[in-house]
Amino acid sequence: MSGTIRLTAAQAMVKWLSVQMTEEGERFIEGVWAIFGHGNVAGLGEALHGIGEALPTWRGQNEQTMAHAAIAYAKTMKRRQAQAVTSSIGPGATNMVTAAALAHVNRLPVLLIPGDVFANRRPDPVLQQIEDFDDGTVSANDAFRPVVRYFDRISRPEHLLTCLPRALAVMTDPANCGPVCLAFCQDVQAEAYDYPETFFQPKTWRIRRAEPDPVEVAQAVEAIKAAKRPVIVAGGGVIYSGAEAELTAFAEQHGIPVVETQAGKSALSWEHELNFGSPGVTGSACGNELAAKADLVIGIGTRFQDFTTGSWTVFDEAERRLISINLHGYDATKHGALPVVGDARVTLEKIGAGLGGKSFGWHDPQARLGWHETVRTVTAAPKGTNALPTDAQVIGAVQRVAESNTVAMCAAGTMPGALQVLWQAAEGGYHMEYGYSCMGYEVAGAMGIKLAAPEKDVICFVGDGSYMMANSELATAVMRKVPFTVVLTDNRGYGCINRLQIECGGAEFNNMYKDSNVEVQPEIDFVAHAGSMGAHAEKATDIADLEAKIVAARGREIPSIIVIDTDAVPGTGAGGHWWDVAVPQTGGPERLEKARQRYNENAAKQRVFN
Repeated sequence: MSGTIRLTAAQAMVKWLSVQMTEEGERFIEGVWAIFGHGNVAGLGEALHGIGEALPTWRGQNEQTMAHAAIAYAKTMKRRQAQAVTSSIGPGATNMVTAAALAHVNRLPVLLIPGDVFANRRPDPVLQQIEDFDDGTVSANDAFRPVVRYFDRISRPEHLLTCLPRALAVMTDPANCGPVCLAFCQDVQAEAYDYPETFFQPKTWRIRRAEPDPVEVAQAVEAIKAAKRPVIVAGGGVIYSGAEAELTAFAEQHGIPVVETQAGKSALSWEHELNFGSPGVTGSACGNELAAKADLVIGIGTRFQDFTTGSWTVFDEAERRLISINLHGYDATKHGALPVVGDARVTLEKIGAGLGGKSFGWHDPQARLGWHETVRTVTAAPKGTNALPTDAQVIGAVQRVAESNTVAMCAAGTMPGALQVLWQAAEGGYHMEYGYSCMGYEVAGAMGIKLAAPEKDVICFVGDGSYMMANSELATAVMRKVPFTVVLTDNRGYGCINRLQIECGGAEFNNMYKDSNVEVQPEIDFVAHAGSMGAHAEKATDIADLEAKIVAARGREIPSIIVIDTDAVPGTGAGGHWWDVAVPQTGGPERLEKARQRYNENAAKQRVFN
């Protein structure tokens, strides 16, 4: 008969987390990012110190960006491992809500452990407590409820016996995977309880591969056989499933061209003859041509986000049908698709077996070669001009010196769209957070990628706007000697949204510093700023200098920041499609009326149901 062990609830939590293992024999929760305050320092802080390297603790600079680093780590690990983040109550907790939403949208696991109010309510209201005048059970942490996959409030020590296994079950479930919030009442963290010794026995968490329903597989096979011009849309689910090889084999065997979403980009090397780039708003010309002609769209691990579908105008063949292969019925049944609920790898194998030797080969191989020539043209270095480089030319510079292990990453602004349409990614060489497109993810995310894959050459693209929002984890990366390269493009404002504002018929207003209500136009010295945190920082004088500085950054033990001034006006110069951003119906000048006319013409093409 097993005995008990007396521990505080905080000690019990970290002890239990330290023995939750992957099939590869690693901790599933690799460690804990922590900023301590009165809501977690005496309880969790003491427990984390006591457990030491059995569950390492890392200090960050901001609760949101610590969580961003953890999320990027989990994405790089293909959801096979994750990290935890703890904060105090109040602002420390609510700082993590944005990151929780980011993880939720991207279906990525992260364990958030904010401190909470006193369960015994004796010091009520405690410092930083949010009081609901009508509900005494509410705290600031209830803000997490809509943006996590599982929420629990630990108000008794024995709650750990049920909430911790539930939390890990969610984080390791391929269909329900996402962020978990365990709001930990600060007095309960310090309370002792006699826990069963068996609770702390090591446990291996297996991430299951869900078999698709045979009837759904048969229906998909029948639909594909009946098609004339099928196209595959490869999403992030292909990568999380580890189904890159199966996707390649399936496409090759059946002669079906592939386009990739932001999350799915690099599932197939850009050089593969069936890779036609991306579809939709930030789509390649050849990819969107395929999408427009396709009579069957086979989505694999994609949510069919509006950028992928051109707000549901890009797949405009009159007779087209949708097949959606996804782990969750919620995603698989969107927009009237024929659903196949199952793991991407297993499902491709079963559908492929059903198709036998059926092959299509309807695509034009020359179209993708012509597109590659277009990319080379718009990303080429400027010739004989003193003009500022475009974002496309910056991408070209990085591309020319990229190596086989380079990972290009970004999240918001101009660069995500430009990178999707222009970056030529080797398999596994792309990391984009474009589900939530969260400004400020970039620097922390680059650190998370490098922590997960130290052998990779991580290059972070970030605009001056996103950098200004969140950059402090540079100091953390310096302290921990986590090297990566940041290409900081300075166009003196929010150039991406400024272009959208103009496209929608608006006046240039409040996006670029020159169009904002400011007394002094800022001249921000990003080199000095990054250098003050200990990073290696310098400014590139031109595109050739940028290339040289990227090469020189390799081999350093700390982050390298390379600043380059860019032109805010041009877009990618290639590809693209309409995006549904509502334009005012009345009350504006002629430019607004023209924009509304264009909007109405495109909106009339939308097809939101199969």
